[in-house]
Amino acid sequence: MSRVRVLVGTRKGAFVLTADGRRDEWEVDGPFFGGWEIYHVAASPADPDRLYASQSGGWFGQQVQRSDDGGKTWQPVGNEFAYVGEPGTHQWYDGSQRPWEFTRVWHLEPSPTDPDRVYAGVEDAALFRSDDGGGTWQELPGLRTHESGPSWQPGAGGMCLHTILLDPRDEQRLRVAISAAGVFASDDGGVNWTPANKGLVSEGIPDPDAEVGHCVHNLARHPDRPDTLYMQKHWHVMRSDDDGRSWYKISGDLPTDFGFPIDVHAHDPDTVYVVPITSDSLHVPLDGRLRVYRSRSGGHEWEPLTGGLPQEHCYVNVLRDAMAVDSLDECGVYFGTTGGQVYASADAGDNWTPIVRDLPPVLSVEVQTLP
Repeated sequence: MSRVRVLVGTRKGAFVLTADGRRDEWEVDGPFFGGWEIYHVAASPADPDRLYASQSGGWFGQQVQRSDDGGKTWQPVGNEFAYVGEPGTHQWYDGSQRPWEFTRVWHLEPSPTDPDRVYAGVEDAALFRSDDGGGTWQELPGLRTHESGPSWQPGAGGMCLHTILLDPRDEQRLRVAISAAGVFASDDGGVNWTPANKGLVSEGIPDPDAEVGHCVHNLARHPDRPDTLYMQKHWHVMRSDDDGRSWYKISGDLPTDFGFPIDVHAHDPDTVYVVPITSDSLHVPLDGRLRVYRSRSGGHEWEPLTGGLPQEHCYVNVLRDAMAVDSLDECGVYFGTTGGQVYASADAGDNWTPIVRDLPPVLSVEVQTLP
């Protein structure tokens, strides 16, 4: 029987949750790196026992940790993130120019084919790659030095590169998202980049439909239909059918279209999940009811999924990297909250069960389906 491994990053350490294919009894291991912020834990599709974790702290700075045994043991790997050329400056809220600073790694994206290759999206927004399992890191400077770079501004969480999509047809095709600059596309392995924000409209910036300056919260795609991208934006759920060249709104009948995560069913490119919250100033579920919304039509028409979720007095949030799906025949869906709960659904979202409660606030959730 297949097994499932859920990788959870929190404000105070990492946790590894495991179950068999029935997904009804869970073993909880951790915390690893107790007391540290673990922004992201990710697994290599090419070697399921190769895990990477982004460990961050205000006192000791940033480290990347690696496990080669499925999370049983960990060791720090190279943490010298070498910029190519001078880091330069970027624009702050008040229009002043600030130095480009390395603060933390927000997201780690392992190669689907090479366990030693992994990409890192960092704050302030830049993209790095390691080809030796995290031992050394080299910037892909074409993104940060894009002509629009000096005008990028931080979102409320910082100026972070938080999403990296690798095209399953060709790893040279990358799509990344930056808060608050937008989506950028490269078709040559990160050498050259083009803004991919046509169709996005954002109030609160000087030009609402500008080429850059949009606060994109998350992107998702299905490997069987890689030209279709889904986006949760700072207001609006969006879709692209041309690999990000243009976008259109699919918020439809959602009660609110502000949120952070978005994900796609493992076996159906038209089934999409989001977690709406009240507003950009009130990051809690609408009316105190925790609801995941699912569209089976690729957007526009949405249904609330509430079975097993608290429907009164619930005031938690679900952050951008805190939702994932497994690839079992009956697709499982998982998400973690800022209240420390990790919820799982073994039936594509119809019913939910808390795997674990009372963890530190959850920053990221990833899932592996293991033989």
